[in-house]
Amino acid sequence: MTTVFDREFERAEVLTVLTSQSEQKRQAIIEEYERRSLEAFAPETLRNLRQIKRAFSEWCSERGYEATPPVQPQIVAEYIEAMGGNLSANTIATRLWAISEHHRSLFLPSPCRHRLVELALKSVKRKYGAFTRQAPPLAKAEVLKVVAALGTSRQELRDRALIWAASDTWCRVSELVAFKVRDLERQDDGSSLLFVRRSKTDQFAKGDYAFLSKGASNAVLKWIEVAELKTDDPIFTKSQCHAIRKPLSPATVSRIMKRRFDRKDVSSHSMRVGGVHDAFRLNCSLSSIMVAGRWRSPEMPARYGRRILASQSAAAQVAEAFEQEAAMADGSHNG
Repeated sequence: MTTVFDREFERAEVLTVLTSQSEQKRQAIIEEYERRSLEAFAPETLRNLRQIKRAFSEWCSERGYEATPPVQPQIVAEYIEAMGGNLSANTIATRLWAISEHHRSLFLPSPCRHRLVELALKSVKRKYGAFTRQAPPLAKAEVLKVVAALGTSRQELRDRALIWAASDTWCRVSELVAFKVRDLERQDDGSSLLFVRRSKTDQFAKGDYAFLSKGASNAVLKWIEVAELKTDDPIFTKSQCHAIRKPLSPATVSRIMKRRFDRKDVSSHSMRVGGVHDAFRLNCSLSSIMVAGRWRSPEMPARYGRRILASQSAAAQVAEAFEQEAAMADGSHNG
């Protein structure tokens, strides 16, 4: 007879066993969970977790609720309603994950699995929509115009290398700032590859590669030479002479992009989106786009390119064909 694994039943059994343990043993397990979490989660994930816990605690305090687990499902459902219309559905889901993780860390059942909470989330999505705001695209033509206008100061050389690399590689900002000089691999045709050691979709560091054109390779190599960077130095670091060689922060990269493009709405992610737009305009296959952006599923690149895809859809082609036919008929009639 085949036994079917029931995750909920298994979790309930674990909680039952833990509840029967002495307070000393229970505390020891909780401390071990915390230690292992520090090793398992990325620093940014842990930072977000702490920020969300603090925000939820403040929200509860303002309303006279207790934020210490176990939290009642009714409170979490009300919290979702309060976030509706102010935060995106994805952000709300992230906050619910943090509340669940807080309960898991104490080996308590999560209120976020309660039907009241599920209905509250579904209600918010239905009322306000689940649309996720997309970073505005920065296409290659605009990028090349900006890098061509940059001069030869240390800061401009660094920024040219950074902007060109972001545009060519389609890297997330976390990947960009993690590159070290040793990750750059030259190719015979003058282009290069950058070894992406870890990414959002590769948390266990299997590694991948990103492409750099000849122009971008030269820009990066010029910056490395001027800054006198060593093999283990980060490529994208401060531009000042004798500055401590540590990676730029994602926030600093964002400020550089806004300043160089003279736009407050863009970031390095805009070039990732812009790259997808350019690729769809050139009729690149979805599989090649996934390889370039190191996506594991087609959902995200398809979402990035939906504006371009709408213009290339069957509906657009039919409309264009009949417009051309009507124009030809009108021309024949006038003739």
